[in-house]
Amino acid sequence: MTISGMTPTAKLLQQLVRIPSVNPEGNPGVANPGEQACAEFIAKFLRQAGANVQLQPVFKNRPNVIGVFKPKGKINTRLLLAPHTDTVSVLGMSIDPFAAKVKGGKLYGRGASDTKGPMAAMLQAVKEFFVSDTFKNSGLEITFVGLMGEEAGNYGAHAWAKKCPAYDLAIIGEPTDFKIVHAHKGCAWLKFSTKGRAVHASTPANGRNAINAMLPVLAYVETILSKKISSFTHRQLGASTIVATVIHGGSKTNIIPDHCEIEVDLRFTPNLTVNKVLGFIRQDLKQAGLDATVSVISSSSALHTDANHQLIKKILPHSKGLTTAPWFCDAAIFGLRGIPSVALGPGSIKQAHTADEFIKLADLEKGKDGYLQILRALAVR
Repeated sequence: MTISGMTPTAKLLQQLVRIPSVNPEGNPGVANPGEQACAEFIAKFLRQAGANVQLQPVFKNRPNVIGVFKPKGKINTRLLLAPHTDTVSVLGMSIDPFAAKVKGGKLYGRGASDTKGPMAAMLQAVKEFFVSDTFKNSGLEITFVGLMGEEAGNYGAHAWAKKCPAYDLAIIGEPTDFKIVHAHKGCAWLKFSTKGRAVHASTPANGRNAINAMLPVLAYVETILSKKISSFTHRQLGASTIVATVIHGGSKTNIIPDHCEIEVDLRFTPNLTVNKVLGFIRQDLKQAGLDATVSVISSSSALHTDANHQLIKKILPHSKGLTTAPWFCDAAIFGLRGIPSVALGPGSIKQAHTADEFIKLADLEKGKDGYLQILRALAVR
């Protein structure tokens, strides 16, 4: 299918996917990662759609893009629509990540599902809604923000949350099968480090092996700490979890390693905090006599927005229902500001980050229509 044979939403998504905006942290798999080009494209779209637009610098060549659509009269409700502009690495993909090819009713490419699909649906819905009489006389102010850095650190969300207005509702664009995610686990990446003394491997007794020192720490994480963490549960989200996912140690086969690190992934329910976990760890390491340190690489809070909030109840009939998620997103950052926040968008999280990432075009169009219905519902006083 050519671009001329698709809906405006599909055309927009194809353009977005063709703009690489890979998060630079880790190994992005592209020569020039970052969100600048994508933000500039969105800024142009927003201006042409009628928004007041600005770029908010966060890191070099990595801005947030903000577009505000103001009604004619008094503002009664402030709505935030906020997908993220960055994608994960393209390493290991089985398709051309930026070709945005369409086959079998699906559009393929990095970000097609997470989250350029929801982004395109949001943008097209707002563009169509802005020119309607319903919007002009509604008192509904709509702010669209393309947030950088969600895939590692939530930097864009933190930057905008520090200065943004007190929105009445925030809808974060994520592929949720158009179900309203009102609660999700928090996530923290922790690093455990042990130190040794490097000597020639032929005389190991003269040194101290940092890898050997890490072994009881790893065992502690997988048994004692994991059990403690799992005792913190949520009726819908289940148990908190922690698991070791990365290990680094040593420098050469014939040298006793003087350093070793493991990184662990912590997913925690709203009744647990990162500081509480760090307290467990430091106390346990001291009591066990384990010579290791722990630090936080990054963290994102858990989300729990009351499903009975009046605006959530207002948009609920135009979604596929309420749900929760084991993953984290930018919604939690705005939730910390006291803003009722949810994640909602077309596409499936099962396709996010995959080797052949795609979104069904039928779902994309239904998502645009769903957002449009939500905007109309929120415009009713």
